[in-house]
Amino acid sequence: MAKYRIAWLPGDGVGNDVMEAIKIVLDALKLDAEYLHGDIGWEFWCKEGNALPDRTIELMKKTDCALFGAITSKPKEEAQEELDPKLRGKGYDYFSPIVRLRQEFNLHTNLRPCKAYPGNPLNFKEGIDLVIFRENTEGMYGGVEFHPIPEEVFNVLDKHHPKMKKFKKFGLENMAMSTRLMSRQMCANIVRQGFEYAKKYNRKSVTVVDKPNVLRETGGLMLRTARQVAREYPGIPFYDTNIDAQCMWLLKNPFDYDVMVAENMFGDILSDLAAQLVGGLGFASAGNIGDNYAVFEPTHGSAPKYAGMYKVNPIATFLAAKLMLDWLGELDMANRLENAIAAVIQEGKVRTYDMGGKNTTLEMAEAVAAKL
Repeated sequence: MAKYRIAWLPGDGVGNDVMEAIKIVLDALKLDAEYLHGDIGWEFWCKEGNALPDRTIELMKKTDCALFGAITSKPKEEAQEELDPKLRGKGYDYFSPIVRLRQEFNLHTNLRPCKAYPGNPLNFKEGIDLVIFRENTEGMYGGVEFHPIPEEVFNVLDKHHPKMKKFKKFGLENMAMSTRLMSRQMCANIVRQGFEYAKKYNRKSVTVVDKPNVLRETGGLMLRTARQVAREYPGIPFYDTNIDAQCMWLLKNPFDYDVMVAENMFGDILSDLAAQLVGGLGFASAGNIGDNYAVFEPTHGSAPKYAGMYKVNPIATFLAAKLMLDWLGELDMANRLENAIAAVIQEGKVRTYDMGGKNTTLEMAEAVAAKL
């Protein structure tokens, strides 16, 4: 019996390409694992009305963790247009599978390292090494939204907040509402995760990013909670910044920051900016980590126009596998994999199109595998 059981979730588009590439690398590493394929992706939404079938959730419950490729995601109206005509009008609504996975398995921590590997022609500056901790289950991506706004919901809000009245003139059918729900417990958890990481890896500071001067209640809760948690780590400098200013400062002075912490949407924005500083989404990996389970993924999209062309850069998926190996406790394998990735980048002999080269996704995988 294999040491590990890993849910294998290619998704669609280039998700299949990059997962084929990482399989070459994992086989070269000789990871003692059984890979269990799970159905997930746009085709399952179109023909079943569920991009993440229940059978996949049940399969994942029998595994140690999951490796995820990429998935197509479209707005509500387009999703309905592509749904099988036999399923339309029967109450099926598209919901992001990766968001559902995060909530289903309580994957509260999104870990996103952003490291400029030497020799990468896409580096904004050499030596950038940031880690972003993004709260993964609530905030603006909590999924509590309305369109139109139900009258009962509007009336309750109108009763308890004077600023609701001015919106009624537009008509409830003409309004949509997204909520930003945040709890003290999960704010504390994500900030503590950032400090524990800084402590473990001797990082120089922790910066919490939000917008409490405008989002006074939710942002205020995050800031107050962060300051309380920071007192538990007196040896680690703590800073807080506003999301808009932080995006400017991160571009201007990327070396001033180390571990950064944010709620769901702000963490999403911040981590994509940080990813561009170190080469773009082809180098951006993420770990969705809970107490007992984790899902690892590249953060790029499915790029359907490139599906099956083996054109895209698989390094983000390789780095996601590195995070998976760390989480599994296979630290030697994780270090070997990162060193092999770094060596291929620095040599510059094998490069995908985004790096100015002409090599394929699988050729990049073979180059990394050869270094192991």
